[in-house]
Amino acid sequence: MGLAKSKLLPRCRAILRRLRVAYPNARCALDHDNPLQLLVATILSAQCTDARVNLVTPALFKRYRTTADFAAAQPPELESLIRSTGFFRNKARSIRNCCQGIKEKHTGKVPDTLGELIQLDGIGRKTANVVLGVAYGKAEGIVVDTHVMRLSRRLGLTRQTTPEKIEQALMKVVSRTNWIDFSHLLIWHGRKRCNARRPDCIQCEVADLCPKIGVRIKGDGNERT
Repeated sequence: MGLAKSKLLPRCRAILRRLRVAYPNARCALDHDNPLQLLVATILSAQCTDARVNLVTPALFKRYRTTADFAAAQPPELESLIRSTGFFRNKARSIRNCCQGIKEKHTGKVPDTLGELIQLDGIGRKTANVVLGVAYGKAEGIVVDTHVMRLSRRLGLTRQTTPEKIEQALMKVVSRTNWIDFSHLLIWHGRKRCNARRPDCIQCEVADLCPKIGVRIKGDGNERT
């Protein structure tokens, strides 16, 4: 084990312990009742807030209930239902094509392996890891969204800059048993305490464990990025 990794492991464990105390109810914020709904909601969440997605999905899931329903959806109707999430044409195409693949190759059931999920149109590692971790309780990777990208670098857990390389770096310093919780905890911390522009370092639960990479202290004592 390299020296850098040996130092990161105990600090990472300490960060996770504190965040679990701070956010005992940390979970996926996307409302869903089954793996298919979670898959569709995660596609919609790209470049969109979970809160906005949750406003859209009730009507969407009432109209389309199965992979066959989504696969057969008429683009204008589907696009109108998801328009407010942004990039609605691309998202509608991904949903239809993805569900067509599930219908044809997996008898309509959302697959539960990373290899099968990422073979579906429009599904990358982030979406696959969300579905596997939240819907199936399987830790095959770490979800790396914008919050996890920002906080993992700010906390000094990695210097990587792309989601794929950040995920690989985190998988080396976070125990596999914590891969699912790790993302939920960092996402909640990123939303509630460590935001992008003005992180609340004074009240932060892990301030003494954080090197605050990229954070500048201004004359008024507040933090900026």
